[in-house]
Amino acid sequence: MRQIAKQARLFMDAAEIARAEQQIAEKQRTINYDTKEFTVELLVNKFRAGEFTIPRYQREFVWSDERRSRFIESVILGLPIPFMFTAETPEGVLEIVDGAQRIRTLSAFMDDGFRLRSLGSLNSLNGVSYSDLPAAQQRKFKNRTLRMIVLSDNTTTDSKFDIFERINTGSDSLRNAELRKGAYPGPFYQLVDECAGKTDFMRLCPINERVARRGERQELVLRFFAYAERYQTFKHDVARFLNAYVVEKNNFYKTSTPEAAKDRLSKVSSFAEMLLFVDKFFPFGFAKTQHASTTPRVRFEAIAVGTHLALQINPSLRPRDMSWINSSDFQHQVTTHASNSAPRLTGRIEYVRDMLLSAV
Repeated sequence: MRQIAKQARLFMDAAEIARAEQQIAEKQRTINYDTKEFTVELLVNKFRAGEFTIPRYQREFVWSDERRSRFIESVILGLPIPFMFTAETPEGVLEIVDGAQRIRTLSAFMDDGFRLRSLGSLNSLNGVSYSDLPAAQQRKFKNRTLRMIVLSDNTTTDSKFDIFERINTGSDSLRNAELRKGAYPGPFYQLVDECAGKTDFMRLCPINERVARRGERQELVLRFFAYAERYQTFKHDVARFLNAYVVEKNNFYKTSTPEAAKDRLSKVSSFAEMLLFVDKFFPFGFAKTQHASTTPRVRFEAIAVGTHLALQINPSLRPRDMSWINSSDFQHQVTTHASNSAPRLTGRIEYVRDMLLSAV
């Protein structure tokens, strides 16, 4: 009987089918795009003329010469190149969503910006620059075509973010911080960016430069603001929680009301006060050791938000005993196991808060 019931649920009833069809239709309407095909020469010329732009959220150039060379080898051989993605702006400029590395590589190669190396199929071209190629091969290279998806300027922000995530699922994918900066720009995220660049924050919160280039500092600052205000409402999906928070705050700050200005000032002040306290009472800032080169997110969240909450209760707080920072209890709180669960988040934040308040 149970098996029959289970099999029956494999089929949707009429109401479920109607809801599914409506949802599909609504989502399809939010994604408008066109498919274009450009020669390498035209693509590079448009890029140099400023008709393609690389937005701030895109990664800094990280491809090695070996990877750039393999890409150029693929173009020379005429191998299929994955679609590039761009988003049309109201001004008609195409913002590169996915493909910045490829366009930059093409432009650099045609400028003799690097020599080919570590090639497999075309190892006779190792050490060769673009101008070293025979004239016929240069013409063939410039006439190779690459395909591009162009999202229209009325594509919704949520749809763009969803596309960003779906096309960046590989090992070299964009991080949520990079995606968020591209999908949800606005006055609040500008504040996050400003705080992430503060000298004291960078000194107290060491971050590997490679990771920092991909938005880790912005990620930590955003988590501080979001959790400091709403950690008790967090469930389990960090990305969705932070995305919703950014959208709401961006819209709020765009109102330019006295309340929005007050909220901005409050956030700047609370961030600065938290950093000042951490600098004075935590021996290594947010890091675990004096010479640490990185800061775990869970450790930062616990110390930053816990400190903020303690200062809200006692603004003149001056703890006398900070030995708990080296205790096994604290280490247990800031391990990464189940780090994104609501109980663990609440536990580590309130642990720091309570230890600070009890150490006077």
